[in-house]
Amino acid sequence: MIPKPLRVLSRGAAIIFGGVLTLNLAATVAVGALRSVAEKKRKKFALPCGVCKGKGFYVCKLCNGNATIKWSPLYDPIHINPCVCPTCDGNRVQRCLNCIGKGYS
Repeated sequence: MIPKPLRVLSRGAAIIFGGVLTLNLAATVAVGALRSVAEKKRKKFALPCGVCKGKGFYVCKLCNGNATIKWSPLYDPIHINPCVCPTCDGNRVQRCLNCIGKGYS
């Protein structure tokens, strides 16, 4: 059997912890809602990105859209290995670094 003072203490701790958890969840939801409203307003009045022309992506600059690069571990290579491009991971496009893929500045 658990002593009564310990039961009261544990019940009080559970109530406090639950209240803190509830407040944290409510604050997270409120901040998320405010961010989405601000982002919609910003997108409505923003100009398209000048680098990607509003698409959010452009052709990979490292592999030039080939999805592979030529690589060799030695300076004067005997054999050159084709490897998947580390910048675009073989997708041939990369996210615009100017607008972070949003399409507007």
